[in-house]
Amino acid sequence: MRALVARRLDGPDAIELIETAVPEPAEGQLRIKVAAAAVNPVDLAVSAGLAVEFGLTAAREQFGLGWDLAGTVDAVGPNTEAPAQAVVGVADLLGRSLKTHAEYVVLDVDAVVRAPEGVNLANAATFGLNGLTALQAVNTLQGQTVLVTGAAGGVGGYAVELAKHRGLTVIASAGPADEELVRRLGADHFVDRNEDLAAAVRRIVPAGVDGVVDAAVVGIGAQEAVRNGGRHLHLQPGPRPPHLRGITVDQLFIHTNRPDLEELVRLVEAGVLSTRIADTYGLEDAAIAYKRLAAGGVRGRVVLLP
Repeated sequence: MRALVARRLDGPDAIELIETAVPEPAEGQLRIKVAAAAVNPVDLAVSAGLAVEFGLTAAREQFGLGWDLAGTVDAVGPNTEAPAQAVVGVADLLGRSLKTHAEYVVLDVDAVVRAPEGVNLANAATFGLNGLTALQAVNTLQGQTVLVTGAAGGVGGYAVELAKHRGLTVIASAGPADEELVRRLGADHFVDRNEDLAAAVRRIVPAGVDGVVDAAVVGIGAQEAVRNGGRHLHLQPGPRPPHLRGITVDQLFIHTNRPDLEELVRLVEAGVLSTRIADTYGLEDAAIAYKRLAAGGVRGRVVLLP
């Protein structure tokens, strides 16, 4: 099969499309024929060596690329039952030598659930990683008001939709051109990211919001919009903001699990979560796809079609 890997860790130009053996599933695993797999910022980080630099995984000769996918079950390991024929899944282990940017991938059965009905597989590949991140972030929130930075992006957009679905008052921060988008996603209030964030938020909620999902990784500038004793969800490796004014700072790293994935599928089917595609590329054009994501400003997911 063909698969994308990173060996030199020099960014998109160093990504290699290799020929390798089709992997075999062990007990508790499924082999999936990949129909579509999204490209995410973490893939850029791995290809550039940042995952090793930040101490998130050990150095190795080869890193697989790709986290979320949609496809069809091709084989099952011994004593293992597939949840469906058409499935979605997320590979959350950074150090795997082969991941979802490939023609086939083997995943643990608990990392795979049925694909949403009424959604094509390309769109079904767009919500796994970002949706899990947003869901697990929103699940930690307490109170009634939340600020979401980077609200037009993948994680931020899902955080807006999920928080609004939970009945929270959502203040969304994004670029001025994205106001219509984030309001369509459900934001109650919009703040231009070029403004003084804390001052703008406190004009809406004078005491400060109960929590912030900091998808844009604004840092202390976002924390200053949070009330005393609130919660700051920091969504990036490396140093995190201090716990000022009794604020709890959670550095969130997602973990794949079946209940959360099943909830995401239900929410997609119910129309609560949107699936947005910016463009699709073949594996042979992966460097172009990675560079497009790295350039920023992409609205919707860049998706590879093996």
